[in-house]
This record gives sequence, structure tokens and C-alpha cells, in this order.
Amino acid sequence: MRIQTPEEAFAEDLDRSLRPRTLADFVGQDGLKAQLQVSLEAAKARGEALDHVLLAGPPGLGKTSLAQILAAEMGVPFVQTAAPALERKADIAAFLSALEPRSVFFVDELHRLSRALEETFYPAMEDLQLPITLGQGAGARVTNLPLPPFTLVGATTRAGLLTTPLRDRFGIQHRLEPYDGPELTAIVHRSAHILGCEVQEAGASAIARRSRGTPRVANRLLKRVRDFAEVRGRGVVDAATADAALDLLQIDDLGLDRLDREILSAVCSKFGGGPVGLSTLAVTVGEEQDTIEDVYEPYLLQCGFLMRTPRGRVATAGAYAHLGLEAPEDPALF
Repeated sequence: MRIQTPEEAFAEDLDRSLRPRTLADFVGQDGLKAQLQVSLEAAKARGEALDHVLLAGPPGLGKTSLAQILAAEMGVPFVQTAAPALERKADIAAFLSALEPRSVFFVDELHRLSRALEETFYPAMEDLQLPITLGQGAGARVTNLPLPPFTLVGATTRAGLLTTPLRDRFGIQHRLEPYDGPELTAIVHRSAHILGCEVQEAGASAIARRSRGTPRVANRLLKRVRDFAEVRGRGVVDAATADAALDLLQIDDLGLDRLDREILSAVCSKFGGGPVGLSTLAVTVGEEQDTIEDVYEPYLLQCGFLMRTPRGRVATAGAYAHLGLEAPEDPALF
């Protein structure tokens, strides 16, 4: 096991301190919070475990934070793992058998759970029993290990990859949506207060505008802008300081970074607006296909700069305008 350096441990503690601790502290997702509040109060009134919860949505929107909040609001232990770390049925059995009554068991990236292991969760979620095989060969027999009441909270960025039997066993299902400007501005102010950083309204708005609708990105940019303000400014994050810091990071007014623009530029300039295949595009910009598809493409699609077609990726008129290029006259591309 790799040991964290003091700097890495400090950064992890800092990120953890920025997470909201209660539903009241959680900014945005108002409809989701209202529904969860009802479920929480009902479960506490009956003295039962909260029903199993499935949280879906793009990375960085607060799925892990919400899982921790559910445990805190219920006043129960929080146990966390990730689906890729569950390699054998024994791994699941070890976690589930050690849970205290009404605990919250959080599994991140649930869509990466293998089908064989997924079926292990079925009787645990429905009947609070875990089938265990004792012995081998003809003398083997199956016994059911009773489990305490618990809440499985699954988080996924790709809900479409979950099987229907697993998805249907979650009594509470929610999808988190990207945040708007005022919500991200409020998050920046809250995080700045925790970090002990003075942020003016215009500075917070500048950071929020370039945060791609994602609180995790907003917090990351805030920390980099804070560094810039302390080294090259007066220690106060105003609009000019935020813009200068983010320009230094090569993040433009829509939140696109250098590689985002390289992808758009490659499609527009080198391939005439497309269509271009993902593998060709990956080689052109020097990045892995999975990284382009999972990290960069979703936001470019949200911005309306790229289109996915059966023949490949195609740049839109908006992409040309954003890059300051003249769009081709062929209307078929648009």
C-alpha cells in the first residue's frame, strides 16, 4: 500500500473540509434535497434504516458528499468503498457482515461492479441475508448469513450501464444535475470562508462562470486563484485577480481548458469540421480515447460545440465561433 506524503494528506483533509456536512449546508439540487429530507425524517421516526439510494450524474456534483450527509443526518456509521475494489464475493461479505445496524454503505462507481458480484447484493438488499457456501464439491452446502438493516448508497456516472434488476432494488433514485451560476457562486463563497480567503462577489462570479457547472471544479479553481492572489495580488480575490489567474491556467470564459480547445481545433482545422473518428482524434491530440470520451467530450457536447454522429465527431458553428475561426459554408455540417 502506498503511503501518502504529508502534502497529499493535507490536500485530502482540505478537500474533505470543503464538503458540506448537512443537507442545510448543501447548496443546490433543491428538489432532490426536499425529497431526501422527507425520506430521512420518515426513516428516523420509524427507527428504521433509510431505503437504498441510487445517486447518478456526472462527476463532481456531490454524490459522495450526499452519501456522507445521509449517514450524518441518520446518526449512523458511514462505510465507503468503490466497485473496482470489490473483486470477490468474500470482499462484499467482509463489508456487509461488519456493518452496524442502519449503517450507510457507500459504493462508488457502481456500474463497474461485475455481474457475478452484483447478484450477491440482491438477497442482501431485499432480504438482509447473504448466501455463504460452506465446504467444497459434493459436500458443499449454502447457508444464509443474517445481516443487520443497512442502507446501500450507490453512486454512478453511467446509470445506463446498470442492469435493470440492480437499479430496481433501489427504493430512492435521483439524478444530480449541473449547477447554475448563482449556486456555484454561493459554493465559492462558502469554500472561501472555510479556506480563510477573502473573495469579492465579482471574483466569485468569475470563478463560477468558468467552473463547468461543477462544484468540484469550482473548489479546485478557487484554490488556484487564492494562490495567485496571495503571490501576485493583494490576497483578495476580485474580478481582475480571478480573470488573471484563470487566464494563466489557460481556462477561458466558458471553462474550456487547453485540451478542450485542442480537441475543437483539431476537428475544425485539421479535419475540416469532421466527421472524425474517436481513435483518430485521440492520436491527433495525444490523449487516450477513454479520457476524451469520459472527461472532455461531455462538456463540449453540453456547450453545443461537438456532435456525435455514426461517422464520427462533427464540430458545430458554435465551435468555430468560440475559436474565432470562419465556419465552412457546407450547411450539411450544421
